[in-house]
Amino acid sequence: MGTALLYHEDMTAARLLWDDPQCAIETPERLTAALERLRRRGLERRCLRLAAREASEAELGLVHSPEYVALVRGTEALDVEALRELSAQYDAVYFHPSTYHCARLAAGAALQLVDAVLTGAAHNGLALVRPPGHHSQRAAANGFCVFNNVALAAKHAKQSYGLHRAPSISSRMTPGELGVGHGPFLGPHSGSGAWPGVLYFSWHRYEYRHFWPFLRESDADAVGRGRGLGFTVNLPWNQVGMGNADYLAAFLHVLLPLAFEFDPELVLVSAGFDSAIGDPEGQMQATPECFAHLTQLLLALAGGRVCAVLEGGYHLESLAESVCMTVQALLGDPAPPLPGTLVPCRSALESIQSVRAAQAPHWASLQHQGQWGPGRGPTHICAMGRERGVTLTCLPAMAPAPSPGASSLEGRPLPLLPREPAYKVAALSCRPSPPICTAVVLTTPEATLCLPPGVVRQEEAAPQEEAEAWARPHGALAQGEALTVLGKVLCLVDRILDGQVGSGITAIPAPALAATLDVSIRRGLFHGAQRLLCVAVGQLDRPPDLADDGRTLWLNFRDEQAAALSVFHVSVPLPGATGGFLSCVLGLVLPLAYGFQPDLVLVVLGPAHGLQDPQAALLVTLLRGPAGGRVLALVEEEPKPQLAGILARVLHGEAPPSLGPFSAASPEFTQALGHLRGQLEVHWKMLQVAGEAGDTVLS
Repeated sequence: MGTALLYHEDMTAARLLWDDPQCAIETPERLTAALERLRRRGLERRCLRLAAREASEAELGLVHSPEYVALVRGTEALDVEALRELSAQYDAVYFHPSTYHCARLAAGAALQLVDAVLTGAAHNGLALVRPPGHHSQRAAANGFCVFNNVALAAKHAKQSYGLHRAPSISSRMTPGELGVGHGPFLGPHSGSGAWPGVLYFSWHRYEYRHFWPFLRESDADAVGRGRGLGFTVNLPWNQVGMGNADYLAAFLHVLLPLAFEFDPELVLVSAGFDSAIGDPEGQMQATPECFAHLTQLLLALAGGRVCAVLEGGYHLESLAESVCMTVQALLGDPAPPLPGTLVPCRSALESIQSVRAAQAPHWASLQHQGQWGPGRGPTHICAMGRERGVTLTCLPAMAPAPSPGASSLEGRPLPLLPREPAYKVAALSCRPSPPICTAVVLTTPEATLCLPPGVVRQEEAAPQEEAEAWARPHGALAQGEALTVLGKVLCLVDRILDGQVGSGITAIPAPALAATLDVSIRRGLFHGAQRLLCVAVGQLDRPPDLADDGRTLWLNFRDEQAAALSVFHVSVPLPGATGGFLSCVLGLVLPLAYGFQPDLVLVVLGPAHGLQDPQAALLVTLLRGPAGGRVLALVEEEPKPQLAGILARVLHGEAPPSLGPFSAASPEFTQALGHLRGQLEVHWKMLQVAGEAGDTVLS
């Protein structure tokens, strides 16, 4: 098992045979550039390589009419002039004598990928195909697309694996695309208004219906019909230039809350990269690293069963790098840091606000919240079945984090410490994959933890004298097992920050946990971390003499009222309901973490932390993103070591276990969380879900 990569060189055969500036950008080099970059990066050899097969005409008939399939088959015998005349009958389409063969291979690759994932031959995968498919309709080619590859994959998954016929299994699948144009066929645009068991999400360039394909049903208030009411989620972008912060905000505040509530068993992604920086069609600004983060977030769904199928993307350098970032994330590698600061633009927030308002009547995860805050191929992600099926999704300037020395909430923007300059397409380069080794410091024998290959036991420790010096202020660390573990923790913090290991987990004797946490924070700052995020769950106090200078952000989940004691010190009660937990993580923790951009994340599960194992695993999984995978989990030693094993596996890139049935948060909890967000969003812009920030500040 692993990540499947599907490709066939015959898919490069079809090309434009006459002059047509509109279609000239869809070239065979799109595939060869992406594949060559995967090989140069050493990513292809890490994948399970599968040769694409042709879809049968019966399989094509799952979505397309027999007459249309026969028409495309007939192009094999046409001369150039006849091909040109036929192409002119459609919008932005060209046919070639090899189009039918290529399009059948593209569709077959999508079907093969679903088979590989649902039979357990692969965890996830990418089908590297052309022609693209998300614009094609039942009886018409459209927008470079011939057969609707992801729609076929969704129908095949439902028909062949019976997910929609087994409500007790609660099968849901989620398909999606990363692009800019709205796909007019999937989900709400089928004849019945929706496919049973499918949640369809699309973000797309819209510009108030002034961008192709000019569909009224692409706006936010088109939410499906009949049995599909609420299963269509449109997020229209009304201006160009949307960047990393805008796409992340859409995930955190729209897609992921709905997807977790929907609880899919399969995620299908129409992976269009025309929303990537430099693309002539999309004119958006998402950098390749952003696609690694989005893919990593999707992998937290459906047990990691994610099937991505290439759609758009017409800037060869940006496309190739974005494909590599996506595959790297599918393989479980940490996502590289995002360049620049992260602040969603006003237009993006207005779109997010509109879609949340349109969807709130249909989804418990968006109810009782009110408003907390002020290219051509769209990106599609879909989810099937509220009884668990498939999810289809279409996906195609930033405010600074507070600076050191400015910790009060007094309503003024605070500058960010220097980060990388704005992303330039010309600067795209072939970077080596980061280390993905995970180290554990445990007293339990590895055999009882079922640790995967690549997770190593940390034996190296700081010298005894050094450990004793760091332990001196804390009597609980003075001797015995606590001092031995501390020496290994000091070494592990250094190795993570030096890039020798990717992440780590340590089991701490209960009496020494708070002291070990204090030393870990100080060691991280001493060893060069500019910013350190600590997410403490349970009855743990913030170290009293920890400076509130912007180098540390302390988030504490415990049995207390929600409070923002400063910009860098936030406390929130731990909710019991699944919906409340997800609201905290997606609506508070991750926006703060991405806005803070830490060099190291400490996740601490302390006394009475109250998290179930799947919740702890999901929290750790999602926090891998903001710090490039540099996460150190500190947990209390306990009689049952399963939690340590689960955390080690998710830190190493495995998918977290399901949270189980969704239960909505109480209105009181949701409103308290919203009030807390309102206090903080003036400074932490990733918290915003509306066009204008609220004006509530701490006194």
